[in-house]
Amino acid sequence: MAWGSRIDHYENFPVASVLCPPRWRAAVVALYRFARTADDVADEGNAPPEARLAALATLRDGLLALWHGDGRLPSGPPTLPGAWVGMWTALDDARRRHALPLAPLLALLEAFEQDVRWTAEGRRYRDAAELLAYCERSANPVGRLLLHLAGVGDTTAQRESDAWCTALQLINLWQDVGVDLARGRCYLPDAWLRDAGLRPEAAPATWDDARLARVVERGCRLANEHLRYGWRLPRRIGGRFGWELRLVGAGAATVLARIAAWGYRTRQRRPRLHPWDTAGLLWRAWRWQPPAVSGG
Repeated sequence: MAWGSRIDHYENFPVASVLCPPRWRAAVVALYRFARTADDVADEGNAPPEARLAALATLRDGLLALWHGDGRLPSGPPTLPGAWVGMWTALDDARRRHALPLAPLLALLEAFEQDVRWTAEGRRYRDAAELLAYCERSANPVGRLLLHLAGVGDTTAQRESDAWCTALQLINLWQDVGVDLARGRCYLPDAWLRDAGLRPEAAPATWDDARLARVVERGCRLANEHLRYGWRLPRRIGGRFGWELRLVGAGAATVLARIAAWGYRTRQRRPRLHPWDTAGLLWRAWRWQPPAVSGG
């Protein structure tokens, strides 16, 4: 496996678009590069779990060295590429310029480590509460970091940000059902599968498509509930950052609608946003109405 840091991954939601305030665009890109690097370590290639966990531990050591060390950029074992040096340099600059908190980044690493360990152990999410606890570490820290950059610290905005980020994480999970199952990873809670008449312990290839689609639909409804809760956040923040969030929300609502239009069968196909969707996204962002209660 090649341990790398790339910003050319396909994303359904924009990262540091032209709407992002210029004064902290570089910090957003630096944070994205770090999160993308850790995600690649956890997911990409065919490295064994031990190697993935060792690389994630190196990332944690690097964070601690930047925040609590002697000011020198962290270095890793010789198997790690020089591309990581640029990632650390950018992150260190963002840390110094914006006094970034360390805790959210450590929480992200914990989530990635959980992904690796649980996949290796064949462990599954028992219920929605366990899945949402994962989202608290895998997604919500990103929103907290962006609120920090924007200088927004009130508890209402933080709750809305957490709901917003959880919604985006859930949508990413449900659009990637087929990809994740192929990797031996399932985020659909066992309780939901049983409620739909599926046996969690059975091979996913044996699951009935129609029943599985009902489980994905339930997940989309949960994502939609969180998205609606956080829908006031862009207006609360306002400015260019608020419009950036509007565009993200428009993309999320569009993906939910597309999944619904396909009958929630994301094991067979993954929704994508295309350049020709731009006009529709801008219209959604301008109108700024919350998605339908059904999630469609």
